[in-house]
Amino acid sequence: MKKQIELIRNIGISAHIDSGKTTLTERILYYTNRIHAIHDVKGKDGVGATMDSMELEKERGITIASAATFCKWKNHEINIIDTPGHVDFTIEVERSLRVLDGGILVLCSVGGVQSQSMTVDQQMKRYKVPCVAFINKCDRSGANPSRVIQQLREKLGHNAIPVQIPIGLEANFIGVIDLISMKAIYFDGDNGEKVRIEKIPAELMAQAEETREKLVDAASIFSDELTEAILEEKEISEPLLISAIRTGTLTRKMTPVFMGSAYKNKGIQPLLDAVTAYLPCPMDVENLALDMDNDEKPVILSYGEKDPVVALAFKLEDGAYGQLTYIRLYQGTLAKGDTIINIRSGRKIKVGRLARMHANQMEEIESIPPGFIGALFGVDCASGDTFVSPGLNLTMTSMYVPEPVISLAIVPKDNKAQINMSKALNRFTKEDPTFKTHVNEETMETIISGMGELHLEVYIERMRREYNAEVTTGKPRVAYRETITQMAEFNYIHKKQTGGSGQYGRVAGYIEPISDQEFVFENKVVGASIPTQYIAACEKGFKNCLQKGPRMGFPVTGIKVVLNDGSSHAVDSSDMAFQAAARGGFLEGYRKAKPVILEPIMKVVVEAPTEFQGGAMGSLNQRRGMIVGSQDEGHMCSIEAHVPLAEMFGYSTVLRSLTQGKAQFTMEFSSYKPVPKNVEEDLIKKVAEGKKHVA
Repeated sequence: MKKQIELIRNIGISAHIDSGKTTLTERILYYTNRIHAIHDVKGKDGVGATMDSMELEKERGITIASAATFCKWKNHEINIIDTPGHVDFTIEVERSLRVLDGGILVLCSVGGVQSQSMTVDQQMKRYKVPCVAFINKCDRSGANPSRVIQQLREKLGHNAIPVQIPIGLEANFIGVIDLISMKAIYFDGDNGEKVRIEKIPAELMAQAEETREKLVDAASIFSDELTEAILEEKEISEPLLISAIRTGTLTRKMTPVFMGSAYKNKGIQPLLDAVTAYLPCPMDVENLALDMDNDEKPVILSYGEKDPVVALAFKLEDGAYGQLTYIRLYQGTLAKGDTIINIRSGRKIKVGRLARMHANQMEEIESIPPGFIGALFGVDCASGDTFVSPGLNLTMTSMYVPEPVISLAIVPKDNKAQINMSKALNRFTKEDPTFKTHVNEETMETIISGMGELHLEVYIERMRREYNAEVTTGKPRVAYRETITQMAEFNYIHKKQTGGSGQYGRVAGYIEPISDQEFVFENKVVGASIPTQYIAACEKGFKNCLQKGPRMGFPVTGIKVVLNDGSSHAVDSSDMAFQAAARGGFLEGYRKAKPVILEPIMKVVVEAPTEFQGGAMGSLNQRRGMIVGSQDEGHMCSIEAHVPLAEMFGYSTVLRSLTQGKAQFTMEFSSYKPVPKNVEEDLIKKVAEGKKHVA
């Protein structure tokens, strides 16, 4: 494995659903000789794209799990992670971006900047990942790259500058003009593998010169040398222009835009050149770890080969040889036989086999150099764990994990299915932090929770296929929450005398709503009216009440408890007594604080042909939706609405039948809002019925 760190690129490909991410990855692998035949997503040959290795992915034509691979392009090693487009699998995108240095933002030349493009762009911003944009599908009818560039600027706030212009569009799309070398590039051969460089066609010369001028102008901000060359009217060399664009891209102040058609094999090789020229190598990115021995002080990692190891586990997979842990090495070299420490558990680990991944195949290697992505075998750890050499106590900052919004009860068919189901759940919850499971104490049903219907559907299907666990599912349930709307005081005495030493504790204070946190506890007790040793018990007592709200049994959120008075008894007070007093105090205050039920509201974006606009809007209104915007883009329109999740079950079928299957929608969690009175009454009835049923 080559160790020249300047020649490494760790990149991800992110985009809206169906923008052609996986198709693009397939072409990249073909042109870099990683694969020797091109297979299409949902292809007629039944093979499916290389990166969609899961059977389910091939059938559905979507990417579910992010897959890693690597390839070589002009002496550069490129590690690629293909990520899913569906928002239900957003954690896969989050954890990929966490370990990547650069990204390709793929946009459809017809659809432009779509709702999911905005989400992935937000995620890139969160992890400060520099990117280049690729406008795909320039061969499709309605293709308009200029409009997409405009949208990149207006909707995403990118300083998007084209470095190519298309030669022809739609069915006449035959190649691109490179504005840096001022040459026309055509793609010949059965699979576009032969790149032919020609002069720019005369009819496009004026447009090319004008666009190049804008490009040089935009790039000059990032290079004094280039500005000087412009002022002195010198000839601008290619390396000078490339270096200025690179500086702009690395600081995320400029997004160079490329175009092509992955499906028609056009424009991929120049994009690979761009990845090596403009995207960062690991050393260009400053990565920080927190020093646990020094008040979590940030430490800049060095990328030195001989420095102590610092690596992050970002993805787990259960394979034929046990657990496979994907890691990104930030510092030092990890070799077979080395000893590393898992910072979270403090456990020592002897490194056994190491591998590099190519979709579902692997290549065994002796060591992983700094900056690389690789995999470890048989290591027991969780996603997000940091591994270091003995003697270090550094931890990488963790990933953002959103809370699940939907849950489903599952019941195994028989005893065998029960055993297999628990094995499957154990694995899935370890691999995916957004997938959670618990047993409902009242109904004794197993409940699984996740990010959306598709997310849970995929796991149930995987349970059946990979673990032979047949389960029946209940209706999906919404993750409701409870909260309070006003401040209320409490003053509660817990007193019990049943022979022997009794129980005594008094707590007084108030509870009030807060918006940005789940729970805050503040101790304002003065004069030791509650002895210090019992304060922790009071906090524990209040905290325990949050799991099951007094109103309808949903978890309580957004609450601040202030304890300012109380009393104790020299003999009868204990931790137990104060925990019970806290519970009593919480219930007393909660009743007076006007509690409400909150429901998850989803941001829904429907994209449909304009003739179905009315029908689509109507369907959202019927679902208690609030339309927040509607935009016509050519013959398509995009409607954005906020709709309660409870009303969105089965919406894909409704939308399909309404629009003859021509519309699609995306949905992601937006916020929690109080439910209307009539819905709350229905909920109360349902909960009461459920309790009766259990009894």
